[in-house]
Amino acid sequence: MTPDRFPLPRPRDGAVGRTVTAVLACATLLVVLALWVTAGGVTELGTDGTGLVTVARLTGLTASDLLLLQVLAMARVPWVERAWGQDRLARIHRLLGFTSCWLMTAHVVLVVAGYAASTDTGVLAQSADLVVRYPGMLLAAAGTALLVLVVALSVRAARRRARYENWHLLHLYAYLGVGLALPHQLWNGAHFVTSRAATAYWWTLWGCAAAALLAFRVGRPLWLSRRHRITVDEVRHEASDVYSVYLSGRRLDGLSARPGQFLTWRLRTGRGWSRAHPFSLSEAPRKDRLRFTFRAAGDDGARLAGAVPGTAVLIEGPFGTLTEGRRRGERVLLMAAGIGITPMRALLEGMRYVDGELTLIYRARSADELVLRDEIDGIAAERGAQVIYLPGPPPTGRSSWLTAELAERHADHEALTRLVPELAARDVFLCGPPPWMAAARAALRTAGVPARQVHDERFGW
Repeated sequence: MTPDRFPLPRPRDGAVGRTVTAVLACATLLVVLALWVTAGGVTELGTDGTGLVTVARLTGLTASDLLLLQVLAMARVPWVERAWGQDRLARIHRLLGFTSCWLMTAHVVLVVAGYAASTDTGVLAQSADLVVRYPGMLLAAAGTALLVLVVALSVRAARRRARYENWHLLHLYAYLGVGLALPHQLWNGAHFVTSRAATAYWWTLWGCAAAALLAFRVGRPLWLSRRHRITVDEVRHEASDVYSVYLSGRRLDGLSARPGQFLTWRLRTGRGWSRAHPFSLSEAPRKDRLRFTFRAAGDDGARLAGAVPGTAVLIEGPFGTLTEGRRRGERVLLMAAGIGITPMRALLEGMRYVDGELTLIYRARSADELVLRDEIDGIAAERGAQVIYLPGPPPTGRSSWLTAELAERHADHEALTRLVPELAARDVFLCGPPPWMAAARAALRTAGVPARQVHDERFGW
């Protein structure tokens, strides 16, 4: 170990936290099943309407449990977020949402079919009777409709057609849907009202979900924003549609933000300010300054780009696990494409390394789109990092992380091994559009880089 060698951080992959939270989540499902069994769920099974109703109760209770777990997954609980990362939690949230929606649909169908069979009533007449006569069912029907709408809009094809701002606003109606759909258990749920254990369990789970939302989605952001009093210092035009926002505040080191992380920002710029936008820090955080760089798109992009000095900023975070804490060795490769350069530029500045240990590959569609290039060149010259710029259009007909020109001459993994010496011994940090990252991961795998040394966060909505 040379005197100028930086001590490496101990790798933190969050395995313990992920195991604990996964076990707790599975335990809630087992509790639901146990409560259903002890309430006579198994003995009521049969081929008549009673059997359909008891299965409906199980699907409904499971759907309710998954709905509340879905809320908890995106409640921004700090230790959960540190263990899983926002990208994984978002995928879990989406999976739980789709699963609970299908179970809720099955619950509605089975309840109507079961009661209709028991009373020898038509399905439509029985549906109307349940909604009108039973307490809370009209609210539950409205909540179910809202949740189904949100799920339909969350399908990938629908998300691609919608602007982020509109999708995000509509997605908030899911909370209203949950609030409307669950209370009918209190009035009609046979397993709820007849069992003290079930009552205690559901009130506890509802309370934890509500408390987590209020504490970490409302209380903590308000407290952080009040404590640090962050305001806009300057908005700087970086490229055709790319802007950097410089922010100042009090005791910003108290945020404990690290290079590679992101925060969600709300700039008090008038209508639409309440919508949060997740942007990575584009420079290593300082005691008196933060900066994020973004590509302007839609009405919100123009609004953010037009922020004036002194504009108040509300924040949530920091979030993300694309940090040096995941590093396992001394040599590092940073790979960025497009606006994905922002966390890579922060890591280039803030990581611990010595001359020759770090290489940055920066991919863009043209030389004009290599944003922050002067800063990157300055940091590389000062710290002894190697920077490889790859501007140019992508190849047609196949997915590749390379430019069209390089892709004609080299396979994806061959280009990597030619550009980066000792590739298999490096930790690799990736950030860019999802298709580009998928191509880069495939090339790294073919080139022999172990999966545990490839670090990324896949952002998408």
